Amino acid sequence: MRLALFQADAEPGAVGRNLDRLERAAGEAATRGAQLLVGPEMGLTGYNLGPEAVRALAEPPDGPMAQRVAGIARRHGIGILCGYPELGEGGAVYNAAQLVGPDGARLINHRKAHLFGDLDRGSFTPGADGFAVAEVGGIRVGVLICYDVEFPEIVRRHALAGVDALLVPTALMHPYTVVATAVVPTRAFENGIFVAYANRCGREGDLHYCGLSTVAGPDGSVLARAGEGEEIVVVDIDPALRSVATHIADRRPDLY
Repeated sequence: MRLALFQADAEPGAVGRNLDRLERAAGEAATRGAQLLVGPEMGLTGYNLGPEAVRALAEPPDGPMAQRVAGIARRHGIGILCGYPELGEGGAVYNAAQLVGPDGARLINHRKAHLFGDLDRGSFTPGADGFAVAEVGGIRVGVLICYDVEFPEIVRRHALAGVDALLVPTALMHPYTVVATAVVPTRAFENGIFVAYANRCGREGDLHYCGLSTVAGPDGSVLARAGEGEEIVVVDIDPALRSVATHIADRRPDLY
């Protein structure tokens, strides 16, 4: 399966313009043969907005933003994963990412489970999602968001649920480049899966995003890595390589 990462600098609060950027990226990725496009965390609205702005922009999973993304996916025949603020049950707001197939059908809606610092905790409710697995382009995929992937337990749960590739929209900022350069390849290696980590770039308020969007293989190798600016990274992934790692088979759950 050919996978594309859209490393972008989202415009805070400008949903329409961010969707226009996503449409252009989806068109380019599809032209380059990609079957799935992964964008960054909160890529439709911006991330460092403050709780009032986040709540004002939040929509349910079938809201206007989601409908526009579904239309983009259908027009270009490509699956899309993008981040947005979800208005949930009882008025709770979640840092969410929704995956739609190339036919526009919703496949996974993940709510960020691990909230990072005051920025996340001041604006969002932590998610308590199951470990949904969907198929896109013959690949079984799961979804996490940013800080989630830094917790080995939740990545292992996805591996045990049978994913070939874990898709991770993120908004990683300086000075935490170690996550892209070391943690992501390690998570891939220790679980024998692909990890696709799609980051922001540019600046937003006091945050300086570091780029370095990364696709790591089951052997821990870096199959593709972006620079620090806006770009689309395209890479082919083969689920047959999932058998490289031995950690899943050699676990001793009785000890831990």
